[in-house]
Amino acid sequence: MPNRALVLDANILIRAVLGNRVRRIIEEHAERVSYFVPEAACREAEEHLAALVTKRGGDPAKARAFLQTLLQLVDLIGAEVYGDFEGEARKRLGARDPDDWPILACALALGCPIWTEDTDLFGCGVATWTSNRVEIFLRD
Repeated sequence: MPNRALVLDANILIRAVLGNRVRRIIEEHAERVSYFVPEAACREAEEHLAALVTKRGGDPAKARAFLQTLLQLVDLIGAEVYGDFEGEARKRLGARDPDDWPILACALALGCPIWTEDTDLFGCGVATWTSNRVEIFLRD
């Protein structure tokens, strides 16, 4: 049974599809870590992934298929879970990227930290972990 939980930002999903390290971390800890992804972040990852893969000369359809496989290791969270925290999340983000509110609201609703590379989420009153440090959190 999972004993740790993290909200994953869209950029973490993208890194997991495009690279090896983030994917390895997610897979390695999936048995004992709950990964939560707001549906809005999943849509954002899908949108950006196609453009990034095309730019790199890859196949967007294969990348989307790989993302769908990866999503089997996470729990998609709908706005009905975190929607009540939208106002607080937007307030904490202030002038930073307002599109990040679902990530922060989800973390507030679930009471868990965020795994992100997005500095807009740093200093919002919720613990954030970057890919180069997240394994510290994931250790027993």
